[in-house]
Amino acid sequence: MGNINEQLLVQIGSYNTNLQAGAGLPQDLVDWLAPTFQVSSFLSKEQRAPDIVAIGFQELLPLHLGLAGRSKSVIDERDAHIRTQIEVHAPNKEAYSLVAKVVNVGVALLVYAKDDAIARHVCDVQTQWTGSGPAYMGNKGAVGIRFRVADRGSKAGEVFTFVCAHFTAHETHLKHRIADYHHIVRTLLFPPPPSFPNEPLTTMYATSHLFFLGDLNFRVAIPPSHQLRTASRNEEALTMLTDEITRESLKEYDQLINERRNGRVFISLREGPFWTFKCTYKYVLGEVDKYNTRRAPSWTDRILYATYTDSPNAPDKSDITNILYTSIPSYVTSDHKPVVSLLLLPAPNTSPSTPAEAGPLSTPPRLCLPSTYTPTPDPFTIVKKYTGRTLDRIVGYTWWLIIVFGAGSTVVGIFNFLCVYASWKWLGRWWWGSSNGHGAPTTVDAA
Repeated sequence: MGNINEQLLVQIGSYNTNLQAGAGLPQDLVDWLAPTFQVSSFLSKEQRAPDIVAIGFQELLPLHLGLAGRSKSVIDERDAHIRTQIEVHAPNKEAYSLVAKVVNVGVALLVYAKDDAIARHVCDVQTQWTGSGPAYMGNKGAVGIRFRVADRGSKAGEVFTFVCAHFTAHETHLKHRIADYHHIVRTLLFPPPPSFPNEPLTTMYATSHLFFLGDLNFRVAIPPSHQLRTASRNEEALTMLTDEITRESLKEYDQLINERRNGRVFISLREGPFWTFKCTYKYVLGEVDKYNTRRAPSWTDRILYATYTDSPNAPDKSDITNILYTSIPSYVTSDHKPVVSLLLLPAPNTSPSTPAEAGPLSTPPRLCLPSTYTPTPDPFTIVKKYTGRTLDRIVGYTWWLIIVFGAGSTVVGIFNFLCVYASWKWLGRWWWGSSNGHGAPTTVDAA
C-alpha cells in the first residue's frame, strides 16, 4: 500500500479532439497514458504508476451537440475507455477510481486516483464550470475539479485543484485570451466544502496544488523580420521547427510565456520546457508530422502548475519536479497533438508536534501569491453562468434541428428551411387570394 506522505506522482494529459466525439481517440492509448515506462528509471529501480491521473479534453464533440447539453454520453464513454487503458498499462496492474468528471459544452475533465493510497483519503470533492464565449456561452471556457486528500502532512491534508480550459483562437486575439483567463479566475468558483462550511466562495487559487491545462490558444507571434517569416517557402520554414535549438529561440515569441512573465496571466503558475517538443498545432488531418501552412505553428496546448511551497519571489522555480513534458505525434485525427506531463510533487510539510491523527482540523495550506495580486470572485457569477447556459441550449437545439432538417448538413438544413418558409408564404398568399376571388361577394361603394 502506498504512503500518503511520500512524493506523489501526478500525470496530466490534454487533447483537443477536433469535435470528433467517439472517433476522437484511438482504442490503444498507451502512447499518451502510459509515459511512466519512459521515466521509471528516474524515479526508482522499479516502474511506478502515477498516484493521480487527470485527463482534459477540448472540442469533445460537435459544437451543436455540446451546446445542446448532449455531452454526457460521450464523457461516460471516455471515462470507461480511459480508466480501462490506465489500468491495462499500469506497470504493476494498479487499480484506479474515478474521483470526479465534469463537462461543459466541449470542455471536459476527468481525474482518477490510485486505489491503494490516494483514493482512500479523497474527500470534499467538487466540480465547477464557467463559459467565456460570447455572452458567456460555453463554446469557450473552463471546468474544474477540486478535492482534499485528508491526512497528508496533517489531519487537514492538502487540497488539489485541476482546471481544464479552452481559450479564444487566432493569433490576433491575444487580448481576448487574457480576458478569458481573468474571467475564469473570477467565475470558476468553488463553494465551501462540507469539512469547512464557514469558508466563502473561493477561486481556483485557494488550494494547496493547482494544475491548469488545455488548449489555451496562445500563439508564436514571430516578427516579420524573423527568418521563419522571410523563408522562401512555407515548407522551408516548417523544416526549421524540427531543430530544438530553433524552437528554443522561438519561445521568446510565445505569447503565453511573455504574458506570464509580464504578470498579466497565469500568475504564480509554472511550466516545463515546452520547446523541447514540436508545436502542437496546426497539423494536416491524418498526418503525423505535417503542418497546415495556412497557420503559423504554435504551442497552443499547455500544462501549468503550482504548489503551496513555491515562492512568489521566484516565479520561474517550482518545488514540483517536471519529469516529463511532451506531445504525442502519432495521434492524427485532430489538427492538434495531445500533450502529457508527469509531475513529482514535494513531500508534505509535517511536524512531530502536530501529527495527522491529533488535534482539531486545521486549514489546508494554500498557494503563496504575490502581494500585488488578489484574485476576487465576480459577484455576478451566477447570472453570467446561467445566461450563457440558457443561450447555449437555445442555439444548440436550434442548430440541431436545422441539421436534422438538412439530413446532417447545416447548409442544406438552412436551405431547406428557407425553401419551406418561402413555399409557406407563397401558399398563404395564394390561399387568401383564392378566398377573396371565390368567397363572399365584394361590396362596392356607390359614388
